[in-house]
Amino acid sequence: MVKTTVYLPEALEARLDAESSATGISRAELIRRGVAMLLEQAERPKHSAPLPVFDSGRPLTPEAMDEAVYTHIKERAARR
Repeated sequence: MVKTTVYLPEALEARLDAESSATGISRAELIRRGVAMLLEQAERPKHSAPLPVFDSGRPLTPEAMDEAVYTHIKERAARR
């Protein structure tokens, strides 16, 4: 096993001590069980699939794309 230091709020430590006394299970074992339970129930992020690639039918150069974006921004600003 590997030793780890964990800082607990006083109220949580008091509850841990009470549970340890009531069950006869060491504080360390209760902490191990709690961590194991948390990790078993944790939802792991799904691997994100790559975005689909499609052809819009009208390829734009970077300059043309910039111009289209700027035009759209100007049009929206004019409507306000």
